[in-house]
Amino acid sequence: MNVLITGTGRGMGLAIAKKFLRKGHTVYGVDLLPAALGHENYRHLQADIRTARVEAPELHILINNAGTLEEGNAMDVNLTATMDFTERHVNNPALRSVVFIASASARNGAEFPRYVASKAGLVGYMKYLALNLAPRGVTVNSVSPGGVITPANAHILENEALYDAVKAETLLGKWAEASEVADLVYYLSVINRSITGEDILMDNGEQLKSNFIW
Repeated sequence: MNVLITGTGRGMGLAIAKKFLRKGHTVYGVDLLPAALGHENYRHLQADIRTARVEAPELHILINNAGTLEEGNAMDVNLTATMDFTERHVNNPALRSVVFIASASARNGAEFPRYVASKAGLVGYMKYLALNLAPRGVTVNSVSPGGVITPANAHILENEALYDAVKAETLLGKWAEASEVADLVYYLSVINRSITGEDILMDNGEQLKSNFIW
């Protein structure tokens, strides 16, 4: 199948691209960064998703992963640009699945305000899209990771005290690997045919963690 993935330059987007390539799919990647992998079935467009135009005939799967932590651009990139990019591709008659990478902070508000709002808005848009694409049999879901081991989190991962502190906030005492996110995205978009309109939380139990006082 033909798969379009945004934000393939590093981290989760790169892991997702590698997963689909290993499974024999053709991947179209979009990122501000140059291509981070070389593969005969990979096509890379170095561009901003706000202006990117990708020619992907018979697009089967769309994975919206690109985003920013910068407060000044969060609403524009994470929400508005992602919505616009999606609208440019959802009319492809071959489409069978759309997956958004949201954030656990969309549920608990535990990050910067515009980032939180942008990801919460993305989950709402995902549900809107699921309703509207259901008559075509297209599944639409989102994955909301908590802490993930990626270059974007290097300032925490390289500081033992900070990393211990964030791990202690989870039930399982760890963060997720980017490859785990890729596995879930692959399941939702390729294997799954009955889950739609759902935001899947992957946070190692961080939001469930609580202390019962009696």
